[in-house]
Amino acid sequence: MAGRLKTAAMGTSGIVFFVVAAAAPLAATLGAGPVVFGAAGPGAPGMYLLAGVVLLLFASGYAAMSRHVTNAGGFTAYVSSGLGRRAGHASAGVALLAYNCMLVGLFGQFGVFAQDLLGRWGLSVPWQLTAVVALVVVAVLGYLEVNLSARVLGVLMVAEVLVLLVFDAAVLVRGGPDGVNLHAFAPSNVFAGAPGVALLFAFSCFVGFEATTVYGEEAREPRRTVPRATYVAIVLIGLFYTVTMWAIGLAYGSAEVAAKASADPVNFVSAVNTAFVGSLSTDVMAVLVVTSVFAVLLALQNTLTRYLFSLGRAGLLPEPLGRTHPRFQSPHVASVAQSVVTAVVLGLFMVAGADPLTQLYAWLVGLGTLAVLVLQAGAAVAVVGFFRRRGARPGWAALVAPALGALGLAVGIVLAVLNFDVLTGITGGPAALLPWLIPLAAALTVAIAVAAARRGRPVDLTATDAVHPTDAAEPSKERT
Repeated sequence: MAGRLKTAAMGTSGIVFFVVAAAAPLAATLGAGPVVFGAAGPGAPGMYLLAGVVLLLFASGYAAMSRHVTNAGGFTAYVSSGLGRRAGHASAGVALLAYNCMLVGLFGQFGVFAQDLLGRWGLSVPWQLTAVVALVVVAVLGYLEVNLSARVLGVLMVAEVLVLLVFDAAVLVRGGPDGVNLHAFAPSNVFAGAPGVALLFAFSCFVGFEATTVYGEEAREPRRTVPRATYVAIVLIGLFYTVTMWAIGLAYGSAEVAAKASADPVNFVSAVNTAFVGSLSTDVMAVLVVTSVFAVLLALQNTLTRYLFSLGRAGLLPEPLGRTHPRFQSPHVASVAQSVVTAVVLGLFMVAGADPLTQLYAWLVGLGTLAVLVLQAGAAVAVVGFFRRRGARPGWAALVAPALGALGLAVGIVLAVLNFDVLTGITGGPAALLPWLIPLAAALTVAIAVAAARRGRPVDLTATDAVHPTDAAEPSKERT
């Protein structure tokens, strides 16, 4: 049926594959790990644990609300339901900005990683070509049935996680210079150095888990599947990062890890992996880091197309975006539109001669990370508003957990703004004004919604055509 996504297409595991892949465990470990260790020293693993706890608090209310709101609009539907239509319209602009920035920026990172990998094999290929090839493959997979993307992501995610788990096991069995200890989690180590920068980059490694709700309309029994997938995703991501960073710290030793991370961030992880597991494992890691970034691209493409689909269906964006493929029941129009937008923006950066890492990747992913933190904080506040409107008892999931999560995320936003130069590598000039694009995007979508209402078509971001017979038979419960 046109305008309706394929129902009961994914279970908990399929959704988890999408969101864990979006967190790019291997790429994030190689990219952000040296920065966190350089800033926090041996206490870096504790920072990942702290970020995981904050996001788990956020997820408690987020998951509780997902039992009542099933919509491909994700954050926009949640903010609309909890804080009102205007806030939802504003969140739509922020969401589109956030995920588009991350998608386009990551094509720059993929291009460089793939170029380097092919160079090891004696092939000289420009990063622009590898990025365009990836764009075409992502566009095709995004157009097709969602199950295919889930299967591809599942294989890639398992492979990249396994290579690091082998390293973790090797370190924990052999021990490092100081043996195996828990010094990394001592408060005196966790909050030493520059904890603000360390916590910010730890938060950035979790970006993507919040997309569980975007797949609610395509999930089997979404009232059970989406909350379960949210918890599983955060726990898996949090444990993986914490244990892997702990193993890296043990391998180098408390006295050396910060200096090694700062001296050679590019080879920080691969060097110690070679020492404990062997060069063959490091060669495999070089391949998997490319597939890791590709998995993020595919996951973000699917997330964005569902945002475009829901906004087209609601009337905030052109109506054709809210149509689905007659055979695949995928948001194919939205997918094509997203691929075109990505190609245009990526092409403009290429024509301008932008550096794929220091400009395309660093600027856009830094801005996207800040915007996602804003969305998460807004959703946490929306959870409180939603349950208050329903007259729910102010319990843990309805008030305490989301309030604590919002507070922690607000700290993350402040850190991101204060350390935006560290996050993006921008030290001045017009690019330093990038954070102002967030309120500008919010204002733009509010203006579009106001204009639509004046034309007689109010924009309701909570509307959905999803039908879930299994859920329909269940009475709505306030599980707070």
